[in-house]
Amino acid sequence: MTLDPFYLIVGSAEWVERLVPLGVKLVQLRIKDRTDFALRDEIRRSKTACAAMGCRLVINDHWKLAIDEGCEFIHLGQEDLMAADLAAIRRADLKLGLSTHDLSELETALAAEPDYIALGPVWPTVLKEMKWAPQGVERLTDWRRRVGSTPLVAIGGITAERAPLVLEKGADSAAVVTDITHNPDPEARTRQWLAATAPWRIAEMRTAHQ
Repeated sequence: MTLDPFYLIVGSAEWVERLVPLGVKLVQLRIKDRTDFALRDEIRRSKTACAAMGCRLVINDHWKLAIDEGCEFIHLGQEDLMAADLAAIRRADLKLGLSTHDLSELETALAAEPDYIALGPVWPTVLKEMKWAPQGVERLTDWRRRVGSTPLVAIGGITAERAPLVLEKGADSAAVVTDITHNPDPEARTRQWLAATAPWRIAEMRTAHQ
């Protein structure tokens, strides 16, 4: 499995509908503290928007709803992984992404045989308070070796300018939240991200057609 080098993470279907039409091919819907009814609506709207544009949609945390709504991809943190029914996720043919922050969590993640592994925070992040120190871009090279052929996602403090750095160090995809959603012009910033990651996207397309 391959991932687009630009991995957008947003907190609503409105963001999905707003930014995916610009050319985004990989987006995570990350919503906390909503009712199941509201979440279903958000997931359905996001699925519709992504299907229209050929974008892969990842649902954060809510694996039961993802199964019910016929989604393709789920992303879990370490605590959510402990509570999830991996057998049910696999039976539903849901692809699985997992977050890691240190070697112990990486070992736990690899044991679950995920479809990708995310490492972070690479740089300090304002998204949420972290108990882990920033990993630094050099750690990605070590993680790349440890995960083998499993796709690797870098996350945490990544900007459009920093995205090429993590891709050069071995990440398959660079994830972003605040650099776009907190930007005064999210559409323009999204286009900058698409341009910054274009060389890796083109290279992957060429490899796929060889």
